[in-house]
Amino acid sequence: MKAQGGLQADSLGFGESLIMGIAGTAPAYSIEIAASTVIATSGTFSPASIVVCGLIMFGIAFAFINLNKAIASAGTSYAWVSTIFGRTLGFFAGWALLVLCCVFMVSAMIPAANATLLIFRPELMNNVQYVTIIAALWLTAVSAIVLKGIKLTSYAQVVMTTIEGLILVTILIGGFIVFPHAPERVFSWNWFSPFDFSPRFFANGALVTIFFYYGWDVTMNLSEETKDPHRIPGRGAFWAMIFLITFFTMFIVITLLGLSGEEIRHYNTNIIFAIAEKLFGATWGYVAIIAVLLSTVGTVETQMLQFTRTLFAKARDGAIHPRYSKLHQRWRTPHVAILFIWITGLALLFVSSYLPTINVILQDSIAAIGFQICFYLGLTALACAWYYRAMLRSTAWGAITHVAWPALSGIFLFFIAIYSIPTFDVITNVVGIGGIAIGVVPLLINRKKIWKTKASLEAPLSRDGADDATSMNE
Repeated sequence: MKAQGGLQADSLGFGESLIMGIAGTAPAYSIEIAASTVIATSGTFSPASIVVCGLIMFGIAFAFINLNKAIASAGTSYAWVSTIFGRTLGFFAGWALLVLCCVFMVSAMIPAANATLLIFRPELMNNVQYVTIIAALWLTAVSAIVLKGIKLTSYAQVVMTTIEGLILVTILIGGFIVFPHAPERVFSWNWFSPFDFSPRFFANGALVTIFFYYGWDVTMNLSEETKDPHRIPGRGAFWAMIFLITFFTMFIVITLLGLSGEEIRHYNTNIIFAIAEKLFGATWGYVAIIAVLLSTVGTVETQMLQFTRTLFAKARDGAIHPRYSKLHQRWRTPHVAILFIWITGLALLFVSSYLPTINVILQDSIAAIGFQICFYLGLTALACAWYYRAMLRSTAWGAITHVAWPALSGIFLFFIAIYSIPTFDVITNVVGIGGIAIGVVPLLINRKKIWKTKASLEAPLSRDGADDATSMNE
């Protein structure tokens, strides 16, 4: 049941798939952006929040792994939800991913530019024009790498993630050696207990914590370019999740041990810099900035891969204009889709440098991204549970991993998304909800093609998923 589309097949192995899953979540960038917010919201129960949300995200991972075994498609959520729940919901699942990838990529370029200037020309960090130009150069460089093919893209990602990983592991080891001797907070195993805080208390920080884990599913978007596409992307996602839960939990713990509440508030989005400087001195603070820079550039690269592969898959099916399904004859990459996101990104960057309102929208959009993440991941999880519902009569493990765990995870994500709406300001709601709702326009424009298009699978999915129940347990 291998999907056809002409992408460069058999290019990635397990190691590259694992690296892509880790890089997609951007460990250093995620810690920098969200750690202080999570701690401010959940306090010493932050490790419990990280672990619980990681287990919830594991339910989503099982949904992706199981559905990928049924069809390996670059369109992932779009293709699966379309086949199981219909074209309309499938279109919006893919559209939400497109919107959040676009917003996230442009938003992340500003921190990448700031980090670059901090290393080389710190006196220019507050110069909007220089920040915009550096951000545009980074976006152009990443676009060129992605355009040149998945092999070059994977090589660049392996190098960046390896360097980032070595720096972060060194900081982690140093933190666990030094901080316990004179901790800012005395360690307690209660930090990991999910039963010591109320559901409301947990829900307040859950949307931000979910943001920690976003991006690992890029491994599935690359399934058509991966060896053994029905299995290796799933294995990459599984072990990436194991690594990420462990890493985020450990880093939150050393943050609680090593930094006071005042220091966390002061450094805010420079937590890794603060920890490295406290452990090893000022020079290592700048080494930590290199890790954050590489992490940011790496996650922009994976976001571009997710955006262009989803856009390619939707265009291939006729859900949007077919021009975006065109592949470069030599590099086998969706070059029109890459050109589109590059031009769109440059336009948003330069407009934001002159219109403060646009800049505020881009900077405040991170909260809205969490809403869109919950929407498309939640839909995918529920689609998996529905498709494999016959496995409730199968083995206990099969029922848990194919139905119960994905279903509960999907329901939780929808609950968190709906719960968060009243807490959003106007801009966040416009970007988060409005970004999805605007998809009505391309949906209506392409409605005739969408409903005439054949299903993404070469053969229709069975009604209850029973045909795949045996193979999924292999």
